Amino acid sequence: MTVRPILTAPDPRLQAVSTDVDAVTDEIRTLVDDMAESMYAADGIGLAAIQIGVAKRVLVIELDKKDGKKNPVAYINPKVTWASDETAVFEEGCLSVPEIWDDVERPARIKAEYLDRNGKKQTLEADGLLATCLQHEMDHLNGVLFIDHLSRLKKSMAVRKLTKAKKLKETA
Repeated sequence: MTVRPILTAPDPRLQAVSTDVDAVTDEIRTLVDDMAESMYAADGIGLAAIQIGVAKRVLVIELDKKDGKKNPVAYINPKVTWASDETAVFEEGCLSVPEIWDDVERPARIKAEYLDRNGKKQTLEADGLLATCLQHEMDHLNGVLFIDHLSRLKKSMAVRKLTKAKKLKETA
């Protein structure tokens, strides 16, 4: 397992639309393992493959770390099959949008289907943090960042802050 660098906005690769995984192979399972290690190293709870520069419809989420045990869940080719009309607001952040947090409104409950790391089709119903996290990570697969859900002014301020931080990092 390898920790891979996480892309940060405004990197244009984050706007790429990811392609479906044709088959869950050892290569895809290695990608999942690398994504989980990269997510843990950055102290995150979710990561989409595009965030490490791989435009495949793969994401990992870990909401249940207990007693130091890691139990990441892989979602391959995930798609929302139903979303509630009821919405919920959560403060979101993102490993690709460091140090920026803001409220985002999304459907409160969803149903989704995906392939697990063994290629077996799964379905789930989610609410709360899991529903928010799945929608956030699935947005990445379509080239959408959480700041794209903000007002034009808030998004513009976030992009300026990210661009400035990136320039400072490059000159350091």
